[in-house]
Amino acid sequence: MDLKVYLKEKIALVDAALEQYLPKEEERPQSLHKAMRYSIFAGGKRVRPVLMLAACEAVGGQIDKAMPAACAMEMIHTYSLIHDDLPAMDDDDFRRGRPTNHKVFGEAIAILAGDGLLTEAFKLMSDPRFAAGIDPAARLGVIHEIATCAGTYGMVGGQVVDMESEGKPDMDLPTVQYIHAHKTGALIKASVVAGALLGGADDKQLAAIRRYGEAAGLAFQIADDILDIEGTTEEIGKDAGSDEARGKATYPAVMGLAAAKQEAQAMMDEAMLALEPLGAAAEPLRAIARYIVERKN
Repeated sequence: MDLKVYLKEKIALVDAALEQYLPKEEERPQSLHKAMRYSIFAGGKRVRPVLMLAACEAVGGQIDKAMPAACAMEMIHTYSLIHDDLPAMDDDDFRRGRPTNHKVFGEAIAILAGDGLLTEAFKLMSDPRFAAGIDPAARLGVIHEIATCAGTYGMVGGQVVDMESEGKPDMDLPTVQYIHAHKTGALIKASVVAGALLGGADDKQLAAIRRYGEAAGLAFQIADDILDIEGTTEEIGKDAGSDEARGKATYPAVMGLAAAKQEAQAMMDEAMLALEPLGAAAEPLRAIARYIVERKN
């Protein structure tokens, strides 16, 4: 399959839906809504929502059933980036090649823009207008899965351990694995699990998709760690070398660059193996896994 064409088509669908679902800039409070939309439409790769749509298709579902949750996932991801960039956390000046939200709108509005996106996501997923044709238990399972993977047992918990581990010279691999699996991997896993649930997956399909998400999520963050070393600021859209400068707990820092590349490849192979029961319908998920490891930005 042509992944570029597939991604272009799905990203266009996600962007059109986000345009529809998000509050307009002219709605009060305008400063808040402008800040929310600034980061949402800053040129992200839409990896998580596209994965959700691909997982939905892989189990025989229709992507229109998954689109609201896919957009909600992008809102949650973007909120996390806005907060991650704040001076109290990573203190980054650039994100996706543009000044970070707090550099444009100030810290207070940036914090509230993140809060707005997070709560808007759950409003969107629970909106009765999008419940038609979706099993109520599956819909509730999606909201629970995403909330779990976004909270203290997922992304937020991983962020805390990431911050607490900065600059520690005796960082161990289990801690790095915890950070990666929770801070980044959890939302990627939640994306594909949610897509499978909304697509009507059976137990065997859901187990395969979950295993794929866990492996692909780790591969994604290891690839990010590698890009921080090998990529340029222009390529990755944020300050290159920032992980090493802050003493971040990363795979290359703990096991070396060559071993980190081998681990990323191993995780991609594991993701591919997990998809075998799904056959040809999962080809987009396979192509995305390869892209995750081989990407340059």
